[in-house]
Amino acid sequence: MFWCFLSGVLIVASVPPWGWWPAAFIGIAVLDRLLSGQAALRRLRRGFLVGLVWALIGTIWMVDLTPAGWVINALVHASFMGVASLVVPANNGRRLALVGAVTLAEFGRWSWPFGGIPLATLAQGQAAGPLTPVVRVAGPLLLVALVVAIGVALSALFDGRRANKWSALTIGVASFALVLSGVLAALAPEGQFVDEMKVAIVQGGGPQRTRATPSGASTVFSNQIEANQLVEKGVDLVLWPENVVNPDPPTNSPLPNRLYSDQAAETLSMEAKRLNAVLIPGWFLQDDSDPKANLNYSTAIDSNGMVIDRYDKVRIVPFGEFVPLRSLIEVFAADLLPARDVRAGNGPAVLKTPVGNLGISISWEIFFEHRVRDAIKNGGEILINPTNGASYWLTVVQTQQVASSRLRALETGRWVLQAAPTGFSAVINPNGKVIQRTSISEQTVLHATVERRSGLTWATQVGIWPMIILSFLLILIGHKEPEEEPEPA
Repeated sequence: MFWCFLSGVLIVASVPPWGWWPAAFIGIAVLDRLLSGQAALRRLRRGFLVGLVWALIGTIWMVDLTPAGWVINALVHASFMGVASLVVPANNGRRLALVGAVTLAEFGRWSWPFGGIPLATLAQGQAAGPLTPVVRVAGPLLLVALVVAIGVALSALFDGRRANKWSALTIGVASFALVLSGVLAALAPEGQFVDEMKVAIVQGGGPQRTRATPSGASTVFSNQIEANQLVEKGVDLVLWPENVVNPDPPTNSPLPNRLYSDQAAETLSMEAKRLNAVLIPGWFLQDDSDPKANLNYSTAIDSNGMVIDRYDKVRIVPFGEFVPLRSLIEVFAADLLPARDVRAGNGPAVLKTPVGNLGISISWEIFFEHRVRDAIKNGGEILINPTNGASYWLTVVQTQQVASSRLRALETGRWVLQAAPTGFSAVINPNGKVIQRTSISEQTVLHATVERRSGLTWATQVGIWPMIILSFLLILIGHKEPEEEPEPA
């Protein structure tokens, strides 16, 4: 039990906000030793416990929003790790198989259930580490595979008298993969310069753990307008966070201290004209065509004050923006559920504006590499990420989001602009370096000159499939060695 706990703690220690990226290698090495020569049931149990510790700590912020969701997410994560450990053989080939199995486990939980929950990932844990440029080659799954490969090679170095040809093979394969990935990362295309753009990211500020209320929505909007007065003249693009424009439904008798759509739209139009810039605000409101649905979208307002494009969020948050299996859950907990689900969009992830094509990933979407690939393949020249972490406890999810933005910048060869109402807002260059970042709760504006860029990296072109195929092959190769006699469970 202790060693399972230690392995999970070491792996999650690599993930932001802690960010001790070398700890993941040691955590994987401990996991490998835990699986050595074990019966199937014991491998399943040990992998499950490692995943459970990893997830419970890495998503601790969720307990403030949905304690049940925190536990369920941890159990799902742990189950993926348990199955990954189960499919690894007890023989000496387990180390090659473990690389493939953990890579597939990470992909699985990023994708399922309900669209996936890619939080506290091995890839995010390496965002500040030296391996990260390899994501240009084959995306975050290659980064995951390298982390596991280094971990099992580290374990093999300590085999001592138990060392055999598989120990040497593991170290050799890991070394070759590391060198090859580094060479390919240096050769991989990074995109090409098109033009420069002056941008401003507006953070209205305010306390964390802010909940959505009618009066609160008015205050948030007022904070944004107040901060918008700090934007310097001469900028091309002004980016606002997700859903800071949260008006009440229209009414015949408007109430004081409330925000309404027509009032917000007029104010935003005036601000765009005043600054002579494209303004991108984030809206959240009830769908006029469906009283049971909400909308979460960003608009592009040109310097004439006209709305010229709109993007509706496609990848919405399970149990946050929609309730999976709602009809079933309502039987038991109807009073605890939000009245309406967000209606997911289906359009391309790009806003076309006079200052360039803006690839867009709203909030949660930045965690999904396929959403960003959609943005870039549809002509996105920079990537914008309007988000809202104001209701979250601590800064765990915010730091993981910055890490994801760094990965997406490297994967695509694009600048990433992240805007949050209470932090973190950030400017990230195509090399994944955080050029500027705000503090939590401050009211401020980030000004920067960024590049519009074109072209596709290899990761953007090929997607996930090369790593999926390679992972299955590693598992098959690992099973070629005859089984050892496992220790009794």
